[in-house]
Amino acid sequence: MKAIVNSAIIMNNSVLKGHTVLFDEKIREIKEESVADLRGTEEVIDAQGRFLSPGFIDLHIHGCSGSDTMDDNDISIGNISRSLPATGVTSFLPTTMTMSQPAIRKTIDRIRRLMGHEPGATILGCYLEGPFISEEYKGAQYGGFIRKPDFKIIEGFLDVIRIVILAPEEEGSGEFIENCSKHGIITAIGHSGASYEQAMEAIRKGASHITHTFNAMAPLHHRKPGVVGAAMDSSASCELIADNIHVDPAVQRILLKVKGTDNIVLVTDAMRACMLEDGEYDLGGQKVLLKGAEVRLESGALAGSVLTIDRALRNFRANTGISVVDAVSTVTANPARILGLEDRKGSISEGKDADLVIFDEQFNIYGTFIKGKTVYEKK
Repeated sequence: MKAIVNSAIIMNNSVLKGHTVLFDEKIREIKEESVADLRGTEEVIDAQGRFLSPGFIDLHIHGCSGSDTMDDNDISIGNISRSLPATGVTSFLPTTMTMSQPAIRKTIDRIRRLMGHEPGATILGCYLEGPFISEEYKGAQYGGFIRKPDFKIIEGFLDVIRIVILAPEEEGSGEFIENCSKHGIITAIGHSGASYEQAMEAIRKGASHITHTFNAMAPLHHRKPGVVGAAMDSSASCELIADNIHVDPAVQRILLKVKGTDNIVLVTDAMRACMLEDGEYDLGGQKVLLKGAEVRLESGALAGSVLTIDRALRNFRANTGISVVDAVSTVTANPARILGLEDRKGSISEGKDADLVIFDEQFNIYGTFIKGKTVYEKK
């Protein structure tokens, strides 16, 4: 049994001080601090007054540290898993790209095989970004492999795909959404030029999530609300890339006012150049250039990000003025609820996985624990 003492514990909508968290693989007890209670404890970690929260969940990430989910080897996803705890991330969804069907199938098989054998952050399943997207709003996805929504393509992977993106204006999307709902797969709207009416119809059929809101979709227009309008006028959860490049801080504030913290999920959409220096990289088989904090195709289009979740939290809080507790919910309780994992993840309570992170007011990470194991410690 381990213990974390002297922390400000983020407990749903409040901060709890003067308490110890006792854990092994699971959180076993949260009790008032007492020296007597620590006798026989294997390890006592002093948080030095810093925050203690559930581990962060990145719903949408392609890669980092030189590795990409689509790489044709078992090493890359393991490297992503190993790298993420330094940013406070304890669970993630490796995210695919619009590539050939054999490449996508091999990647999903690889994700399935690696689940439960990760060296770091836990793989929660696969986020299928493409190929069921719009040519017009493909962004950094390769158009040559775009397909109409076809449930048969994913039928062999119902146990591992957690979220699948589609453009609801494409033929066959309604039936596809309904089939996904029947099998517990979340349908996300994105890379889409759908009208407001088409997007709302998709939501009525079961689509419940919006991929990187505002990006790779028609902008909000007062006579053509589009996907953005449907996102704001429905209960759909909204991803947000809070790097201040993909979405202006003012628009981040607007989204927060409309949706509230419960319906926003901060994601990175990070690619292999994340955590690396400026230079030339690739994304989905296309050359991209990293300069500063921006990753772009040669055409100039944004191509994912080099954002990390800890920096996303720092930016979003600075941009909106929300509390640390509310900011943290966008990467803990919210993604856990969306994925149906509230019984295991997303909050600090007895019986849940001991996925924990220690950080300060600026979201600098000091310690990360996954199922009770120390996987990152700031030197």
